[in-house]
Parts: sequence; C-alpha cells; structure tokens
Amino acid sequence: MAVLCKPVISVPDNVITCEQTLELARRLHKDHPQLGLTLRLIENTGVQKRHLIQPIEEVLKHPGFDVRSQIYEAESKARVPAVVRKALDQAELEPEDIDIIVYVSCTGFMMPSLTAWLINKMGFRHDTRQLPIAQLGCAAGGAAINRAHDFCTAYPESNALIVACEFCSLCYQPTDLSVGTLLSNGLFGDGIAAAVVRGSGGTGMRLERNASYLIPNTEEWISYAVRQTGFHFQLDKRVPGTMEPLAPVLRQVAEDHAWNAAKLDYYIIHAGGPRILDDLCRFLGVPPESFRFSRATLTEYGNIASAVVLDALYRMFEEGSALDGHRGLLAGFGPGITAEMVLGTWVTNGLDSTMTPQHSYGEYDVIT
Repeated sequence: MAVLCKPVISVPDNVITCEQTLELARRLHKDHPQLGLTLRLIENTGVQKRHLIQPIEEVLKHPGFDVRSQIYEAESKARVPAVVRKALDQAELEPEDIDIIVYVSCTGFMMPSLTAWLINKMGFRHDTRQLPIAQLGCAAGGAAINRAHDFCTAYPESNALIVACEFCSLCYQPTDLSVGTLLSNGLFGDGIAAAVVRGSGGTGMRLERNASYLIPNTEEWISYAVRQTGFHFQLDKRVPGTMEPLAPVLRQVAEDHAWNAAKLDYYIIHAGGPRILDDLCRFLGVPPESFRFSRATLTEYGNIASAVVLDALYRMFEEGSALDGHRGLLAGFGPGITAEMVLGTWVTNGLDSTMTPQHSYGEYDVIT
C-alpha cells in the first residue's frame, strides 16, 4: 500500500504578530461599527504569528490583479523547488522516480500549471502526470493526498509528489469590510508544503481508505467572488458550526474500515480555527490533546490553507510519537463545504508492525 512520507514545510521570513494585526485593524478600521467584535474574534483564533511573502506594508497595497498574479508566479518559482527537493530527499527518491505531481493552490492561478514548469526545471520525466487542483481551498491538502492514494492504488509501485503552495496574503482586499473578511485578514498566512506518497516502501502513514463528503447546500458558505481586483474571500458565519454534521461522517468512514474514530492513535486535522478543532474534539469524543499538531500550526503559522494538514503531519513526525501499527485519521475541510478524509496505519519502511520493531524518528530542519 502507498505510504505518505515526511512532509517538508517552508514559510517566508516576513512575520506579523497577533498584536500587530490587532493594531492594524484598530488603525485601518477605527470607524467600523463592528470593530470590537472583529478584534475579539481575531484574538480568539489563537494565532500568535503569521508569515508573509511580502512585508506587511506591501501586502496592504493593491497594485492590481495582474501584478499580484506576477508576484504569485515569481514567488512560487523562487520557493517551491527547494521544498520539493527536500521532500524527495525525505522519501529517498529522485525526480525521475515520480509518476504524478499533484499541485494544489487556491491563492493564485497559472496556466500551464506550475507542474509543467517543475517538470522542465527539476528533471522530472516528461511523461509525468500532472494534476493541478485550484478550487478546493483548504480541503485541497486532503484531496491531494487522496488523489495520490488513488493513483498509487491504480498503478501499484508508482510514486506521487504532492505540493501545496498558498500565498493567502495575495488575496487581501482593502475594500472588503465584512466581519468575516476582517477576521480572515487576521487568520490566514502564507506557506508551502510538499510530501511524497510512495507506492512501496517508505516510513509514515500507510494510506488505507479515503473518502470525500459534501455538506448539502453549503456551497456559498466559503467562496471567492472573482472580480477585476482578484479573489474576494467570502466567509459565512455558519462555517464554524460545520463539525456537527461532519463528525458522523468521520465516524462512519472509520466504522467502514472496522475502526473507532474516537479511539485512534493520532489525528491530523485541518486547523481552520479553534472552534472547528474544539467542536470536532467534542463531537468525536476525543481529548483536546489529540489535535495538538493542528493547534500548533494554527498558533505559529495561522491558517495556511491546503498546507495545514501537511504541516500538522510534519509536527507529528518531529514529535516522534507515532509508532508502528498506530492507526490515525487525516482530514481537511474547505469550500463546498467539502471534507477530504483518509485513514492510515503508521509503518516503517512500508512494513506492518508485525514485521518490524517500533521506531521513533529523527529530526531535520524546516525551511524558513
């Protein structure tokens, strides 16, 4: 079975703290009738800092959608190759060993996709499949893993590369003043993640069952309005309550695999916000500590969209707490409202726990 190997995470050097974000909101929106509510919501996210590809002074400007698109292309080409190279090294593979590249991003658009550029730039085979995914938002990290899993199931022994590139700061719109938008301005950050799914061998999460679910009639709850000025993020106040209908779905996916969702060894959950994590803990019946990796991502990086689940998985690797035979759940949530879920067992070198001793895992540096 396919194994999701250790991810690599990269965040830019420009940092904005929670206090700086609050001060900006006070200065830029001092006359907003719901400023007090907005400030409380931003504080309640638990985000302590975020990383941005540009200094905040540049982020606050709006040079036009065309210039932002140029920034997206230039920054992705400057930053993604190093992350990909390290992800390949983690999986002990070379570019020519990769059979498909799944590239996810909801914060910029290129055609052809960055996958074509990567194939030419980094020495991937010219028959490497390309699967760019642009419209699943934060759920795309889970979707990328699931589509890589599907591919490796259809083509055993194949290897897939996953890349998530999110520059959320390029979606800042100074004229959007709804509470949901202002909250988002204090929640989202920039980041890149990459990981390899090996068709055989590898240490990490052996992918066993995946599933998707769409909550009916919620397609307008998280969306973009695409206008001359670019992507305008729209967030409905009902979004934080979506874990109640999704928890039974997660339980059913586990039951279909003869597992109990409340009694797994590890959980890698998209950190959309603290209430999402709190509610899912409550509805699944698991202790808050179970989501510590997702909470750490939220605190240190904010919501980095599709890259969140890969960063949370990286943190579990770093902690070294996952042992051979441990069972876990990974889930991403995004527009639709869509859930992408996968169940997997921790393995070393692709072997079952009955065939190999337990191990902990060493460290490597995050690219920053």
